[in-house]
Amino acid sequence: MLLLVALLALILRPPRRTVRALWTELAEVAPSVSVLVPAHDEELTIVESVRALLALQYPDLEVIVVDDGSRDGTLARLQAAFDLEPLPGPRVWHLPKAPVKAVYRSRNLPRLRVIAKEQGGKSDALNAALELASGELVCSVDADSLLEADSLLRAVEPFVRDPRTVAVGGTVRVANGCRVAGGRVVEADLPRRFLPLVQYLEYLRAFVMARLAFERLGALVIVAGAFGLFRREPLVELGGYRCDTVGEDFELVVRIHRFMRERGAPYAVHFVPEPVCWTQAPERWRDLARQRIRWHRGALETFFLHADMLLWPRAGAPAWLGLGSMLVVDVLGPAAELLGWLLLPVLWWGGAVWTGFLFAWLALCVGFGVALSCAALVLEELELGRVPRAADLLRLALAAVVEHLGYRQFVNACRMVGHLQYLRGATGWGRIARRTFDGAVARS
Repeated sequence: MLLLVALLALILRPPRRTVRALWTELAEVAPSVSVLVPAHDEELTIVESVRALLALQYPDLEVIVVDDGSRDGTLARLQAAFDLEPLPGPRVWHLPKAPVKAVYRSRNLPRLRVIAKEQGGKSDALNAALELASGELVCSVDADSLLEADSLLRAVEPFVRDPRTVAVGGTVRVANGCRVAGGRVVEADLPRRFLPLVQYLEYLRAFVMARLAFERLGALVIVAGAFGLFRREPLVELGGYRCDTVGEDFELVVRIHRFMRERGAPYAVHFVPEPVCWTQAPERWRDLARQRIRWHRGALETFFLHADMLLWPRAGAPAWLGLGSMLVVDVLGPAAELLGWLLLPVLWWGGAVWTGFLFAWLALCVGFGVALSCAALVLEELELGRVPRAADLLRLALAAVVEHLGYRQFVNACRMVGHLQYLRGATGWGRIARRTFDGAVARS
């Protein structure tokens, strides 16, 4: 069903326009944008990422980087690369909880400011940047991500065309395997390693199919933390990002829905597939496990913080479809899937399920996954104006087969661990290996 809705959404979308046409139309009316970049131990990628952000094709832009208590050379690299000078005068901070040590501005690039603070987590870093921001819109971007040059221009278009818009999400794609130069992806390609390749499939299905479909149904409750655009005023009114959840991006969007529906105010949350953000996918199993455990714990935290919306008569599609799908997929899904994988071979061994049914069920699962993945690839590449190569389709089809024979079960086990950690009240993010886009490795 989601595939059909996503296909309908793409058919009904206006034709993709050139950057020149967008610039001509939006240059005089585009709202100011503050790009918020939380960074903790990101010395390998931070300078490249900031240079790429400053070079975005957008008429009114500022970049605010928050060094959230980094223990490596993140701040030193920023100071050396951008000639930072401290801004004078004390400032009273209201949103961030961890103390702010200093605020810097680049002598050469006044659009760049840097906040140095004690470690308080990603949400606290975003709140510090949000309080310093002057733009009408704020864009949260992960420090290890790269935006395409026209990403902001395309993401801002819904705000200009629809004054009700309070949030816009764009597509996040896996950068592993791509050629990067000057902070830009200059040649897109599939990851060479198995683990990032399977994650590429997951990202395709999540963004091209699920988010397009949920946006069309008015039930979009997720804007990716790697790249999301928001009106600053309601975010400040809401008190910024919550610091008691690891799913701060997810929770914020659900809280926006709650806030706007409580007020009875007209609003809209959009997803635009053209603005592309490139991110690094984990290449080691242990890093993938930490990431998925954290993601699932954040999803559970968000769901149970706002589960009462399921009972609101006025909650509408964001609760009944958005949170309802979370109930099925995230709350009940992991245990149900685990039970299925455990029971089926037991039933087969006991003779309750015959061998033909067992293999037919496995073939159906694998075949359905392959079909969805290939359909998502075709939809995305056609939307972005590219023709998918037959070799890519074949590699992804093979990866989709293997995905259901080990990888999916591993991810589901991580989700079960996330369940247990949520029940124990666990906190913290865990550390994941980061790489420069030319392959060097760091821990973050």
